[in-house]
Amino acid sequence: MAENKTTILCTRPLDKLLIKEADRKGIAVDIIEFIRTEPILNDALKKQINELADQSLTIVFTSMNAVEAVWNYLKKKPADWKIFCIGTATQKLVMEEFDGKSIVGTADSAAELADTIIAEGNISKVAFFCGDQRRHELPEKLKENNIEVNEVEVYKTFQLNEKITKKYNGILFFSPSAVDSFFTVNKVTPQTILFAIGSTTANTIKKYSKNKVVLSNKHGKEDLFEKAITYYTSAVR
Repeated sequence: MAENKTTILCTRPLDKLLIKEADRKGIAVDIIEFIRTEPILNDALKKQINELADQSLTIVFTSMNAVEAVWNYLKKKPADWKIFCIGTATQKLVMEEFDGKSIVGTADSAAELADTIIAEGNISKVAFFCGDQRRHELPEKLKENNIEVNEVEVYKTFQLNEKITKKYNGILFFSPSAVDSFFTVNKVTPQTILFAIGSTTANTIKKYSKNKVVLSNKHGKEDLFEKAITYYTSAVR
């Protein structure tokens, strides 16, 4: 019966087939977004990105939003870039939009990506395409290791601050900014399990709640969702 279903809240859109599969396993899924992102659109940024495309550079992406924003400016213009990026979804998008051979390093978090860049040993400067609410771990780590960071903001993030009244068995978070937005106007019951896509998101959750946090092993939206489904359908937790 529906009232006996496990209910989880996903804070990003999901494929309808995944939601139907969860329903067959006795898990009801609600989708409510807590942030909205918009690419920055202006002639000055377009000129800057196209000028960077004319240079042989080391580039850093830590989000799909940044990849999409930059690609919308470049379209099919070739860029002689060596790219470091977060793995899974962001990496997949870089491979689709840019030459996959341009990827020279990946990691599961921004901090780990900084370590990967530092370990190269011969990088003195990077261009970091990011949003206006980017985390500090990567640029600070690089600067501490004498790597110059040219930050280029290509999208903005807006909090939606949606108020929820329903109690959920689990809530899935995919970014620190979504966590901040959620907890600005919401609280969770002590029994609610909080699922995080990465360590940075998990650490942000812990600023607001002492609830159990389950961390995804991979940095992909579907991976976190599958982690939650497995958690509630497995006999052992």
